[in-house]
Amino acid sequence: MSDSAVQSAGLKIVADENIPALEEYFGDLGTLERYHGRTLSREQLIDADILLVRSVTQVDQSLLEGTRVRFVGSCTIGTDHLDTQWLQRNEIFWSAAPGCNANSVVEYVFCTLAALNIDWQGRSFGIVGCGNVGGLLQQRLHALGVSCAVYDPWLPENPDASTLEKVLSQDIVCLHAPLVKGGTYPSFHMIGAEQLQQLRDGSVLISAGRGGVVDNRALLAEIQRNKRFTTVLDVWENEPDIDTELLEQVDLGTPHIAGYSLDGKLAGTRMIREALCRELGIAPLSSEYRPTETPREIAADSAEDLLLQIYDPRADDRRLRAAAASEVPMKKAFDLLRKEYPERLEFNHYRAAAEALSEIEKQRLAVLGLACS
Repeated sequence: MSDSAVQSAGLKIVADENIPALEEYFGDLGTLERYHGRTLSREQLIDADILLVRSVTQVDQSLLEGTRVRFVGSCTIGTDHLDTQWLQRNEIFWSAAPGCNANSVVEYVFCTLAALNIDWQGRSFGIVGCGNVGGLLQQRLHALGVSCAVYDPWLPENPDASTLEKVLSQDIVCLHAPLVKGGTYPSFHMIGAEQLQQLRDGSVLISAGRGGVVDNRALLAEIQRNKRFTTVLDVWENEPDIDTELLEQVDLGTPHIAGYSLDGKLAGTRMIREALCRELGIAPLSSEYRPTETPREIAADSAEDLLLQIYDPRADDRRLRAAAASEVPMKKAFDLLRKEYPERLEFNHYRAAAEALSEIEKQRLAVLGLACS
């Protein structure tokens, strides 16, 4: 289909209102209608040609049957919210955006460690799930000279491949596995009561993949029984109606925003536009939308303070706890925090004046993407 044919066709595009730069990436293809992603209905899609979602929309037969939707794009890394088998059987092309926010999640990991005043240098990391996010974290750790063990049964040739038990015995354990409920290697409740007891005393558990990978009730029971480790949760079971009792017990809790940098969101939008171009047989856009061109100057006497000036997850923790204490129902408050999330740019948009830092510290920051002068 030619560019002119697509434009004359006047495609109707229905999208989650939280997807950024919709006009810039899809406005030339037809009309855009925006809705709340979690409450999107079949009636809103009856005459739509294209559906653009994020991870909160369950896309399946009940949503799409009887509509004319022929392309579903998820501007996020996961696909557990898409019934891909049904889509394929009904000849509905679909695409996700794997890796779009991987850098954002890796930056979240280092910023949470800074926020909790945890010195990660000289400590070992364990990574559960070594896809786009876990793989990028592994690369950064190698570049920083930090040892890590990896559990990912889909990637047995990984140079750091190990058993889940060994991974859970490391100093800092990062969970980045997708949510898989069946098949050879299910990840649902992969981390249960038995696995939580394998965590080392004084260790750190960071869960920033999918909430159902950790049995949240087992986690709450383990923390209440003996608070032996530091817990950081960005993802929760039963989102958006999360367990507020568990929130009270974790050391840092955030509303599923580890990958919510503006860079990551824009990358997801761009990747879906590229996938749609391939499906329609049209030329991709000639330019990429960028949030800013000029580096923002920051200054601090420590590497930790520099990172926290860019992104301090304690602010997200405070907002989530305040929401839980308010009279607004948790399921509504959780989504509102995500909808109204403040702009967050990744490290590469900043330049640090850091005369007080050593050359080694500057080199480490450079590995993370933050240039120092």
